[in-house]
Amino acid sequence: MAIYLPGAAEDQALALDELTPREIVVELDKYVVGQHAAKRAVAIALRNRMRRQKLPPDLADDIMPKNIIMIGPTGVGKTEIARRLAKLTNSPFLKVEASKFTEVGYVGRDVESIVRDLVEIGIDLVREEKLEEIEDKAELNAEDRLLDLLLPPAPVAVTEAAASDVIQLPASMDETAETEDIEPEQKPDQKPGKKEQTSEERTREKLRQQFREGKLDERTVELDVRDRNQPSFEFVAAPGMDESDMSLKDVLPGLFGQRTRKRKMKVAEAFEYLVQEEEGRLIDMDQVTRLAVERVEDSGIVFLDEIDKIAGREGGGGPDVSREGVQRDILPIVEGTTVSTKYGMVSTDHILFIAAGAFHVSKPSDLIPELQGRFPIRVELQSLTVDDFVRILTEPKSSLVKQSTALLETEGLKLEFKPEAIAEMAQFAFRVNETTENIGARRLHTILERVLDEISFQAPDLVKRTRPESSQEGVVAEVSASAPLGDHPLPPAPPLPVIERRRDDGTTELVIVVDPEYVRQQVASIVKSQDLSRYIL
Repeated sequence: MAIYLPGAAEDQALALDELTPREIVVELDKYVVGQHAAKRAVAIALRNRMRRQKLPPDLADDIMPKNIIMIGPTGVGKTEIARRLAKLTNSPFLKVEASKFTEVGYVGRDVESIVRDLVEIGIDLVREEKLEEIEDKAELNAEDRLLDLLLPPAPVAVTEAAASDVIQLPASMDETAETEDIEPEQKPDQKPGKKEQTSEERTREKLRQQFREGKLDERTVELDVRDRNQPSFEFVAAPGMDESDMSLKDVLPGLFGQRTRKRKMKVAEAFEYLVQEEEGRLIDMDQVTRLAVERVEDSGIVFLDEIDKIAGREGGGGPDVSREGVQRDILPIVEGTTVSTKYGMVSTDHILFIAAGAFHVSKPSDLIPELQGRFPIRVELQSLTVDDFVRILTEPKSSLVKQSTALLETEGLKLEFKPEAIAEMAQFAFRVNETTENIGARRLHTILERVLDEISFQAPDLVKRTRPESSQEGVVAEVSASAPLGDHPLPPAPPLPVIERRRDDGTTELVIVVDPEYVRQQVASIVKSQDLSRYIL
């Protein structure tokens, strides 16, 4: 995977094993604002994984990953850091909530399903890579099969000598020798060693060219497709037993064979179906499974969210599911064990586990000591400030402002935010987080949606409406603020002008510029009322 870093030449791609911890942090900075301590911890853990792969096998087996616990309130970037790290390394990544699992003996998901799900993700990852390798060959094979349907090959002519059962032998060796000396007649305009292209082959190439140009997409062909109405067998797994352990349901449908039926479809649809069939034939699933299991064991990443929900120790017993019991079940997976899956045995010795939790009520020391020892690195993430909110709105590659602008551009309307308006939204988000529940950067979603509520509602009408003659300032329409909510409405703000602006290429575009007055009109009355803030923001 090519990763272009600041300061490097555009045509120079750094390999994954060449990424230093500093460069990994720079790459994470493109998506997550702040939290440098957490980024440093995961960058070092990733670099140590690369270092381990370069060691001799006997020493590499003894080096265990340094698992990490991230401590911080919700919405500060814990999950996003782990998710972006997995994409950067192209590693199998699984995010699970620790509160979903129950201890052995209770109805619910057991912790070994974490490894099974991770293997499934690894298989999908490797399969996608193999599909990219064989994509061209699969399309070419599907194209040939489709041409056979459009232009069936002519039947081979059967001669009388071939049709009869009598074997004719030459009369003498001399006659055979004379026959071998006779060469077929060669046309004067035909080059030696090159066969003349038949009319059937020329017609086939013309059809191929028309298909590639899309001229045959509406024609109908008849295909043999697999019959999906096969006898189905449903097995109900016992509690604690994963469905992957029951291979009988994979065997029984095969006893009836693969039945096919005729189906008529368009050429374009038939081509997609044939491509999928060819991909299934060309991919070696045994190799995919082997590579996926190796990748899961060497570079798998599991993100255990809400680990604080299972923290705590109970003094007495009872019939309820104990949080300490779930911790004891998670412990073997984290410290390294072998889990049985339908793809074979999978070792968890070198899977990196990143746990995260807010720890508002409990604290990391409430975990059982054995589990604490398996997470040697602890990182505390800081709450977001107003400046962090401003950066989150503008700096990341897919920031909220860029997303909203791109969505409205599909309607033919360009949206622009004044810097003061972005600062105003950041200030409102910080204030609501302080007065109500602190949900971090997720508060920006609600603030921004409230600000853009009226603009998003009127955007299609503004574009479709017959535009009057524009004024000297280029204003063709106006967007008024929606009705204020709350007991203390602000004075009405002036409506936002819709400006018709001329581009460099001579065309025009409709532009709305959001100013701080419009932001205050949409949000301020809700922020002042704490009751409304709890339900709306």
